[in-house]
Amino acid sequence: MTPDQIALVERSFRLVAPIAEPAAQIFYARLFQRDPALKPMFAQTDIHAQGRKLMQAIGFVVANLRRPEALLPVVADLGRRHAGYGVQPAHYGTVGAALLDTLAEGLGPEFTPATREAWAAAYQTLADIMQQAAVPAPAAAA
Repeated sequence: MTPDQIALVERSFRLVAPIAEPAAQIFYARLFQRDPALKPMFAQTDIHAQGRKLMQAIGFVVANLRRPEALLPVVADLGRRHAGYGVQPAHYGTVGAALLDTLAEGLGPEFTPATREAWAAAYQTLADIMQQAAVPAPAAAA
């Protein structure tokens, strides 16, 4: 990500933070709209609590975009945990699209093409790290 893209993500997230709860609701509605097969993964989950966790995680990411040494280990751990929940590589594209849909709806005209591109770049970077971390390391030769 470029410094300008990081600034766009930071600036736009400041507009999203006050509407975190409805944004999380929009996100899960879009996610399940895009792929209804994902809904059973959340069957035993309090979706409101999950929405708060989602927004806290996004807030952490945004707050640490300029500090990869703090961000990357947390994102890698998140990827490993999500693999344990059954998240598959194909799900990452759906989640990214639902995130962009949510931002478009929540930010309205503030979600410019440049802002969309910045969020897409941020998400792709994080998704790549999560997916890499989710793949078990090959066993060492004895």
